[in-house]
Parts: sequence; structure tokens; C-alpha cells
Amino acid sequence: MYNETATQAQLLNKHIMNETLTFRSQIQSLQTRVDAALQAYLQPRVAPQLWEAMAYSVLNGGKRIRPLLVLLTCEALGQDAQPALPAACALELIHSYSLIHDDLPALDNDDWRRGQPSNHARFGEALAILSGDALSSYAFEILSLPGLLPAETQLQVLHEIALASGPSGMCAGQVLDMFGEIAESEKLQAIAQIYQLKTGRLIRAAVRCGAWIGGANESQMVALTRYAEALGLAFQIQDDILDLTGSLDTLGKTPQKDLQQAKRTWPWAVGLDAASQQARQYLAEALEALQTAQIKETQTLEAMALYLVERQA
Repeated sequence: MYNETATQAQLLNKHIMNETLTFRSQIQSLQTRVDAALQAYLQPRVAPQLWEAMAYSVLNGGKRIRPLLVLLTCEALGQDAQPALPAACALELIHSYSLIHDDLPALDNDDWRRGQPSNHARFGEALAILSGDALSSYAFEILSLPGLLPAETQLQVLHEIALASGPSGMCAGQVLDMFGEIAESEKLQAIAQIYQLKTGRLIRAAVRCGAWIGGANESQMVALTRYAEALGLAFQIQDDILDLTGSLDTLGKTPQKDLQQAKRTWPWAVGLDAASQQARQYLAEALEALQTAQIKETQTLEAMALYLVERQA
């Protein structure tokens, strides 16, 4: 179990007063760029009903957390974010495919996503499954376009995202979440592993891809990876807290699904108050990691971490 130190508490207190509106104004232009690029990628081609279903789940008001982490990391290293935009969009396509499949009756069985009918509720299960499959494959089509990045960097980015999204990452986490057995004596370690794989790997990949494209050196990559891993845990703990405390209006999806399905979550293991405290502890760890990264401009990455853990939706 990670424990918050005095230094980490000071860092957290130093930054905790940042206003969400200020942060949103800082990243609004990046969100606009991501949305415009996603719209361009999702122009209909053959089988237009497939592209309609794909676009429906991507272009429906998501926070764009993973693409923003790619772009913000690249910018933090002093580089233009434009070359990182295709990788940022590819990660959002993979994230969207995972949400489509998560909502299916065979998995989480949720008819709502981001305040709208989920993909299978709108288009039926068959097209929902196919649109998720297509988004996953299309992400790698984009990532493998010739000349997208310098060859070595492009291979690093491809490998990073493949590891994060497949049987070494997100898919493995989903299986453990559904079928894994958790011993009472090791429940937090087991839950942490699920979080790290199911949610944390894509967040880690987003930061590391931004770092690869931004030209991070070895020590910067180590520090940014620590930031991403701590942030992934904090983000998922807060997500599970909100599942218990939020509403359909605030969350845009059915609340208390974890409780209904007897999911093993951090709040289930330690209670709401302790879970909230531990989310903040991991937030403090993420902020501390940025202090060791030897990067001049970390304010927006700090603000992003705060936003993700302090959010109420």
C-alpha cells in the first residue's frame, strides 16, 4: 500500500487550489484539435452504417483524457503536439471500442453511455460488436501509416499501444475483473492489478507515447511513467467512488453498476472514505514524479492529474 509522505502532501496542497475552469481553458484548444481530427478520421466509407456506429461512440462528448495526455506530455517536453495527434486519436478509438464492448449485455450490460443510449442499445448487439472491432483495427491502421513519425519512434508507439490494449493490458484486466478470484489477504493487490491493466495501461501508454514523440530521455521517461502509473490508479479509484455516489445525470451512465454486479473495487475493499484518501495519495505520488522529471513545463500535466482525481463526473 502506498502511503502519502509529508513532501507529497505539500505538493498536493500546493496544487489542489487550481480551478477546473482554468484548466479547461488551457486545454480547450487541444480538445478542439482532437475532436476535429477524430471527425476527419471517421468520415463514412464503404458500409456507411458501420461508420455511423463507430462515429456515434467516438464523437459523443468524451473527455478525451488519453489523447490529451499524449499531447500534453509532448508539449511538456517542449515539442509541437501536432505530430502526436494521430497517436492521440488512435488511443481514443481504442478507448471507445473498449466502452462499446464493456456496455454489451455479456459484460457490464449498460444501456447508457455519456448520457446517450449505449452503442448496442442504439444499433443492436451485432453492429456494436463489429463497430468496436473496427475501431480497434482502425487505430492500428492509423498508427502504421507510412511516414507518420520517424521509423524508430513509430515502432515504439505501435508497440506501446499494442501492449496496453491487448492480452498484456486492457483485455487481461477485463478478464481478471470478470473472472479473477481474489483472496481476502491480498484483495488490494489483486484490485490494483486489475486497475493497472484494465485502465492504467492505456493511461500509461498515452503518457509514454507523448514522451516517445516528444523525445524524452531515459530519466524523463522513467519519471513520466511513474506519473502515469500513479495517475491510472488514482483515476480508477475515483471512478469507482463516483459509480457509488453519482447519478445518471452527472455520470452519463447507470450509477451503482459495480454494486449491482458485486464488482471487487477499492471502495468495496476499504470503504468510501479510505478509498478517497488513497486516491489522493496516488495523486500526490503522480505530482511528485513530475517534480523529478527535469521538465520545465509540467503545470498542465499537474492540472490534468488534479482534474482527473477531483472530478465529480
